[in-house]
Amino acid sequence: MKSITRISFIAIILSLLVSCSSEESIAKVGGKSITKEQFDAYLKFKRVNTNDEKQTASHLNLYLEREALAKAVEEVGALDNALIEAELAEFKKEMLISRYFEKHLKDKVSDEAIRSFYASNADKFESKKVKVAHILIRTQQNMSESERSARYTRASEAFSQLKTGKEFAEIAKEYSEDTVSVKKGGVIGWINEGAIDPVFSKKVFEEMKKGEVSEPFQTSFGFHIVKLLEEPAVVKQPLESVMGDIRYQLRKKVRQAEMERLKASQEITLSK
Repeated sequence: MKSITRISFIAIILSLLVSCSSEESIAKVGGKSITKEQFDAYLKFKRVNTNDEKQTASHLNLYLEREALAKAVEEVGALDNALIEAELAEFKKEMLISRYFEKHLKDKVSDEAIRSFYASNADKFESKKVKVAHILIRTQQNMSESERSARYTRASEAFSQLKTGKEFAEIAKEYSEDTVSVKKGGVIGWINEGAIDPVFSKKVFEEMKKGEVSEPFQTSFGFHIVKLLEEPAVVKQPLESVMGDIRYQLRKKVRQAEMERLKASQEITLSK
């Protein structure tokens, strides 16, 4: 062990790394040969810059010392070797499967494959949207009829103000109890069909025209007065915004198919 720390010895080993074939021995630890191929694989695993001789020599020293230490521990015989072998076998299986699918999915689910899927399934990335603003007077499920009536009266007051010609944003800021949209004059923005209360959805997608203001109507949230800012339109999501989702879907599908193929390629039989 002491000899491997000498600079002259390291220099000799480094020269061997250059001159030896991959299967030739560059050192021995307790009689066990260490090949150039084994050490090269170690350097690749550790991502060592092999052009840096000092760094390579340092890793060689560490590599040989750990080989010697592991062999000495193994010879002591104080550990359950069968358990260690089982752990190593499971780790190897996990690594093989993980590394294989990492490469397989990278090859199969390319940006080109994602673009092709997007183009072939255009309808999946289209949605019907409408742009609205609203005034909300909230109600609670356990409200009494008199309390609910008072809420409707307040909504009616807001609607009356609008009929006199006052700006929707102004009345929204005064009356609306939607703490998010009230900061924008009642504007909710674009909403997808089916993503909101059915009563609200039917009102804005089927019954109103652009610029129209509805009379107060009730949903599970309370009483609404809605202004239709833009009529329903079919909007397609840009590729950039859905690439991540498509990649996930394709990777999941490709992985499952390849996993089934690989398992089917191997016969499993139980010994009687």
